[in-house]
Amino acid sequence: MKTKDESVDILSLAECWGLLGSLTLGRLITSVGGNPDIFPVNYAVQNRTVLFRTAHGTKLVSAAINHQVLFEADDHGLSQGWSVIVRGVARMLRTDEEIAVAEKAQVLPWTATPRQHYVRILPVQVTGRRFRFGPDPDVHEPR
Repeated sequence: MKTKDESVDILSLAECWGLLGSLTLGRLITSVGGNPDIFPVNYAVQNRTVLFRTAHGTKLVSAAINHQVLFEADDHGLSQGWSVIVRGVARMLRTDEEIAVAEKAQVLPWTATPRQHYVRILPVQVTGRRFRFGPDPDVHEPR
C-alpha cells in the first residue's frame, strides 16, 4: 500500500513476516527498571512468532518480567530499505515440549557463550515499511 509520500510503502503482514524471516539479527526493546533499553539478539521466525535464546541476565529478566516488548529488524541496499516492528508479549519457554519445538528453529548464537533459555515473542501487532531512497524533495515544488 502506498502512503501519501510516494517514497514509503506500508508492507502487508505477509511481506513483514517474509522480511523478518530473511534475517537473523534484530533488536529487543523493553523496559528495565522503568527505563527503556534495547538489546541486539539473534533470532528466528517460527510459526509467525519471534524466537531468541539468551543466557540468564538482563535480557532474559526484562523480557520475562515486563512481558510487553517491541522487536525490530531492518535492512537496506543502495536504493531502498525496510523496517518491521513487532509489538508483542515475551514469554520464557519452560516445558520440554515448548523447548523441543523451539530447538527446531536452530537459533544460532554469534558468540560462544551458553544461551540455555528460549524466549518467544507472541505478536499483538506487526507493522512494516519499505523506503525508497532519493534526493530531498524541493520544499517549494508543489506535489
